[in-house]
Amino acid sequence: MMKKRVTIHDIARIAGVSSATVSRVLSKSSYPVSSELRQKIEQLAEEHDYIPNMVGKQLKTHTNTTIGVIVPTISNPFYSSVVLGIEEMARRNNYHVFLCNSLQNPKQEDEYLEKLFENQVKGVILSSISFNRKLMTRLIKLGLKVIAIDQPLDLPDVLQIKFDYRKGGYMAAKYLADQGHRRIAYVTAPLDRPSRQSIYEGYLDALQEAGIALEEQLVKVSEPTGGDETRGEFENGKLLTRQLLELSELPTAIFACNDMTAFGVISELTEHGVKIPEHISVVGFDNIDFSQMIAPPLTTINQPSYEMGKLAYNMLMELMNGGQAEMDIVLQPKLVQRSTVTAVK
Repeated sequence: MMKKRVTIHDIARIAGVSSATVSRVLSKSSYPVSSELRQKIEQLAEEHDYIPNMVGKQLKTHTNTTIGVIVPTISNPFYSSVVLGIEEMARRNNYHVFLCNSLQNPKQEDEYLEKLFENQVKGVILSSISFNRKLMTRLIKLGLKVIAIDQPLDLPDVLQIKFDYRKGGYMAAKYLADQGHRRIAYVTAPLDRPSRQSIYEGYLDALQEAGIALEEQLVKVSEPTGGDETRGEFENGKLLTRQLLELSELPTAIFACNDMTAFGVISELTEHGVKIPEHISVVGFDNIDFSQMIAPPLTTINQPSYEMGKLAYNMLMELMNGGQAEMDIVLQPKLVQRSTVTAVK
């Protein structure tokens, strides 16, 4: 049988004081209460496992110290890092984070948005995969403040923190071309998100600049799977690399759309006795923590995910407090050279 939740009124009855006095003590109010009585009330609250009713407090004071965060999946280290940045700033400012994983499901994302708003959450940071702009527009008109990260949202009242994915894709492919590579393969998850499409366009930009003709057989795109893709990214890397290894003429370099996919590439190459980078060079994208821990350490494009999270929190607070935040911030990529690329001799 579930234990009944202890209320302020229960503590007040046991202590023989008013509910208002208990409320002042437990909320750390400066209202004058003797140290003996304060200690007695705090001890009773601890003994009876009293937990404050935050929803009731928020309704009474018309304040809410909870913000919503919606990401495709926390199992992706990139989003984990973003959330850590948000949580650090929230913790410093006595805010709480309500984390939601949409699991690549647009319907789930929309349901989370509605639930957060129904629970008095006034601000949301999200990486959106939904194309339902009607719901977002309605909630914004009702007062919801929104910061879009990673994936752009084409709505006028949504602030954006973007990453220059196209430039990142260009930098990765250009680096390989500068090392003398001419057969540069690209492996990617489905090109159904603006970020992935932009990385691919950057790859094409670099090939064109280097005078390298696009060979369609060197571009491998996985099929949509739905659900949590992160675990599948590693397997996709393996599968797409297997397809490349079936070609009569192998690529000298493989550029992966993210680090998790690059890990799959490296795994499959290693299983087939292909040495990295002696036989085939590999470049990833994101610079997640694991990229420097594998052997050999992965050359990749750094995406400042932790900084993105902190910036998103600060922008949301600016909006929620009635201030004017920058409408559009574009974070810049950086090439991180490690040990998975060598020059073509």
